[in-house]
Amino acid sequence: MVPAWLAFFNGILAIVLTAAGIALAHFGVTAPIIGFLTFVAGFVFGLIALFTSILALLVMLFSRRRRIALGRAVAGGILSLIVVMPVLQVLRTHQYPEINDITTDTAAPPEFVPAGDLTPDKVGAMKYDRAKYAAVQQGFYTNLTPLKMEGPPDDVFKKAEIIAGEIPSWRITMNDAGSRTIEGVATSGLFHFRDDFVIQVRPQAGGGALVEMRSKSRDGKGDLGVNYNRIEGFFTDLQGSPRGVSTPAAS
Repeated sequence: MVPAWLAFFNGILAIVLTAAGIALAHFGVTAPIIGFLTFVAGFVFGLIALFTSILALLVMLFSRRRRIALGRAVAGGILSLIVVMPVLQVLRTHQYPEINDITTDTAAPPEFVPAGDLTPDKVGAMKYDRAKYAAVQQGFYTNLTPLKMEGPPDDVFKKAEIIAGEIPSWRITMNDAGSRTIEGVATSGLFHFRDDFVIQVRPQAGGGALVEMRSKSRDGKGDLGVNYNRIEGFFTDLQGSPRGVSTPAAS
């Protein structure tokens, strides 16, 4: 029975492609975006397998002689669900806008400088596109603001420097105490996507310091909230006390 065979083979292909996509990107065999697109292809074949499995089962309801292929239809459906259900769950529970450049200050965002992995030609592409991102971010991430902290900006910067250096998935590429700016690259755990981030401590009017941060993905159009969560996570850490350091608390 053709639909049953299609369900079975597409289910196998879905498993193979999704696993291959993760492995290729995770172990650096291909660029992260290639591995991710391979994973997406597996998801598509998973949807096809699910559809053909359901079709085959419906046909079998009205044709007893075709039930000989029941095992293949069911197997294809199970294989498809292994791939499809986790992805659909993520998409259903995490609704994020299609932007991948998040900043605490859309009017005067921290900008990247030619340091680390960023050559001068790449820096131009990393310039914040206010017209493209600002309105979307302000309409969705309504609570994202600079972090206000008490104490001298230099002291706050020292604390930010220590905490940023302790995050395992972060690699610091530039540390400029003069401008109180830290720049680095964050690498995701599964596909090893690399996102650039910049942290800047600015004096606050009336005393204290403002911690500004920007995080931008190198690939894709959306980020499933990764950049926003990176900023919020760092701010949460910054309001604590790193080992051996006593600095002012956040206001």
